[in-house]
Amino acid sequence: MRDSYDFSKAKPNPYAKRLKKQVTIRLDQRTIGYFKALADEMGVPYQTLINLYLRDCASKRLALHWKPAA
Repeated sequence: MRDSYDFSKAKPNPYAKRLKKQVTIRLDQRTIGYFKALADEMGVPYQTLINLYLRDCASKRLALHWKPAA
């Protein structure tokens, strides 16, 4: 490695807007187990499967009708 680098001519990353963002969500153990088992079968990280599933759901514009608990 060099002692220093010259970034004066560097350009911003054109793919920066496409990068994934880390978030924290709470999922039950059964859901995590399902995606981890499926991920093992397919040879991909379980987070990738969850991301693909959520992206697929979002593309279908789900119509959820939430009824609050009485």
